[in-house]
This record gives sequence, structure tokens and C-alpha cells, in this order.
Amino acid sequence: MNTYLDIILRSLAVYVFIILAIRLFGKKELSQLSITDLVLILLISNAVQNAMVGPNSSLSGGLVAALTLFVLNYIIKLATYKSKFISNILEGEPIMLVYKGFVKIENLNKQKITFEELAAVVREHGLEKVEDAELVMLERDGSISVISKELKNQTIHKRSN
Repeated sequence: MNTYLDIILRSLAVYVFIILAIRLFGKKELSQLSITDLVLILLISNAVQNAMVGPNSSLSGGLVAALTLFVLNYIIKLATYKSKFISNILEGEPIMLVYKGFVKIENLNKQKITFEELAAVVREHGLEKVEDAELVMLERDGSISVISKELKNQTIHKRSN
């Protein structure tokens, strides 16, 4: 088989594998990188390098692998932009963690988020307690957004004027 075609196919396989692994291990990991997460990403990139280029360690082999990853990433971004179905499969949907001050325990458990992690995020958004949150969402990108009861009441008051 053509050496460059082999690199392209290997790179495609590694890319798909990494996407599936990230989806399987949870989106929470993406936006909240700890030192161990960063080390894991660095080691994974090193581990899959040879899987992509095989015995070809030339500059052109590396560039073909990199170009393949950029093109595939562009195609996937375009597909997720144009198709809600593909977007939901690859990126998931936002998940409600708190509604009107009440914690959705089942959603915390599904996402493997501890109450302490949730409380820390709420404090980072300037609220003293989880109960002060009107809405807390685990977003598609892994970030957690918080809307306070106070902010919601201010918005309602402004609309009624």
C-alpha cells in the first residue's frame, strides 16, 4: 500500500479512537484539566504518534499525519455545525445539575461530579451556596455555567419596567 495512504488511514483510525474515548470517559474532563489530565493527554499523544506514522518518521510522513488530522477535524466541525444529530452524538447535550436551588443528584452521579466539585464551581461563580443557584448546567463543551436566583430576578424586574 502507498506509504502516505497508510499514514492517512492510521491517522483517521487514531482520531476516531480518541474522539470515542473522550466521549466514553465524559465531557467533564475537557474543561477541567488537572495536572494528571494534562499528563495523560501528553502521554496519549506520544503513544499514538507511532500508530499514525508507522515506520515512516520522515518530515513528510509527520506532515501528512498532521494534515489528515486537520482535515478530519474540519470535516467533523462542519458536520456538527450542519447536523444536530451528529452534534448530539459527538458533543452530547447540556445536562441540568441544579434547578431552582435543588440538586439533580441523578445527573451528578451520571456525570461523576461530586457535590464538593459542584459547590466549588458555584462558589467560583460568586455564590455562597448551591441553593443560591437558579440553574447550573454542564454544557456541551464540559464547562459548567451558573445562573443565580438574584440574576434571574433582576432580569425579570428589568423586563417588567
